[in-house]
Amino acid sequence: MKILFCGDLVGRAGRDVVLKHLPELRDELGLDFVVVNAENAAHGFGLTGKICDALFEAGADAITTGNHVWDQREIVSYIDANPRVLRPLNYSVGTPGKGASVVKTRDGRSVLVVNVMCRLFMELLDDPFVALDNVLNQHPLGSTVDAALIDIHGEATSEKAALAHIADGRASVVVGTHTHIPTADAQVLPGGTAFQSDAGMCGDYDSVIGMKKDIAVARFRSKLVSERLSPATGPATLCAMYVETDDKTGLATRTSPLVLGGRLRPAWPDFLPPRRETAG
Repeated sequence: MKILFCGDLVGRAGRDVVLKHLPELRDELGLDFVVVNAENAAHGFGLTGKICDALFEAGADAITTGNHVWDQREIVSYIDANPRVLRPLNYSVGTPGKGASVVKTRDGRSVLVVNVMCRLFMELLDDPFVALDNVLNQHPLGSTVDAALIDIHGEATSEKAALAHIADGRASVVVGTHTHIPTADAQVLPGGTAFQSDAGMCGDYDSVIGMKKDIAVARFRSKLVSERLSPATGPATLCAMYVETDDKTGLATRTSPLVLGGRLRPAWPDFLPPRRETAG
């Protein structure tokens, strides 16, 4: 199975770069499954049903979120009715929506998608290790599901790595989100799980993690906050993680960052043919 995970979409710039490139990437790479983290897609804070619909139309199969999931109140009813849009698994019982869902590929295979949130430097949620253990035990890889992808939304790379190691051999992909900075540690762990501490963001990198830099700098330099953070609107970079899995075991066989457009150095999996030129 060929899987693509797109890191945090930030504002219109992030939405536009994903909506532009995702259809062509699905076709060019022959992608079987695409997950997008969209918790910052609505002007940097939260997401809406309209945004989710546009991402699904462009080729996303599932959407994950994080600590900004509830910033747009309209998403509550949408997420409760749509199991392909996930909120963190380890929110308290009774929270709307789901933190894990089995989603079908276009050819009928089953993919477990899990969205879990860290606690170090984050909100004090339920234990992510217990929550992740439980859901992986319920959906054995290669048995009840053909692949499993876990989005770990968190600040500390140490906590993300620890969660990845308890999932090693039990999931196809463990990928981090939230810091908006792509890490250089993409690898297949010893048990066969592809891991990257953070996929980075889809947004304008001439910014402070996707937000307009002048406002962000001013907020660091003064406690007198006069203006709300807003997303940077320059040319955006698409940051993603590409993974191929074994059809029998569901484990990863190879992985690589994939970076297109904007300010960051382009990255294309070196085990694939060079990217063909596209119009525009």
